[in-house]
Amino acid sequence: MVHKILKDRSTRLFIILSAIFITNALIAEVIGVKIFSLEKTFGFNQWVFNIFGEQVSPFTLTAGVLLWPVVFIMTDIINEYYGMKGVRFLSYLTAVLIIFAFLIYFIAIRLTPVDWWVNSSVANGEDNMQTAYHSILGQSNWIIIGSLVAFVIGQLVDVASFHGIKKITGERKVWLRATGSTLISQLIDSFIVIFIAFKIGQGWSFQKVLAISLSNYLYKFIVAIVLTPVIYWIHNVIEKYLGHDKAKELKEAAMAKKL
Repeated sequence: MVHKILKDRSTRLFIILSAIFITNALIAEVIGVKIFSLEKTFGFNQWVFNIFGEQVSPFTLTAGVLLWPVVFIMTDIINEYYGMKGVRFLSYLTAVLIIFAFLIYFIAIRLTPVDWWVNSSVANGEDNMQTAYHSILGQSNWIIIGSLVAFVIGQLVDVASFHGIKKITGERKVWLRATGSTLISQLIDSFIVIFIAFKIGQGWSFQKVLAISLSNYLYKFIVAIVLTPVIYWIHNVIEKYLGHDKAKELKEAAMAKKL
């Protein structure tokens, strides 16, 4: 039975795309606790400017940006060939798995460690291992809630705007529906995650939330434009893998099944 299922190229493709989607989203949530400067990483001075009276740096980012672009691409590709149902299913499944992962982190952090493990790094003048472990895996509850809500809403907005654009343009202008839907969804995503994590969670002013959200969106805007050729390349690879007729059949079914 399994061999028969895996023989079907469209099914195998969905499994591969789903695995890439879920894996990257999960890893991005974990590594996102680190904040870094993109400019300093490449040896440049940090770029700081004023928005709404707030000093912001648009390229002070979470390490999650290494992988979220992959999730954006997978969203558009799955949307193209498997429709709204496919993206919604994977978005909800991924959100549940992220919650499960953080629940396990919560339990693991509270397990009583042995003394030699706790003190294994103290000899080198570093914090003990338990503190480091908690710092990396024990993210703020508001940040977790904010990122999850933003992820789900962003995905739903992406899929809706993708199909709205495709309904107007048809098969033409892949760049417009893929890049356009990402730009729309990430504008909303950027605001929601900052609003929940820092406005509700830490009492930031609305001006600061808006300033940070817009500065972070600048990076996402640039990445979405830069990745447009990658989307075309992946489309070509899939078309060759599935064959023109099968690919056309999937895309037509994806547009027909909107619920």
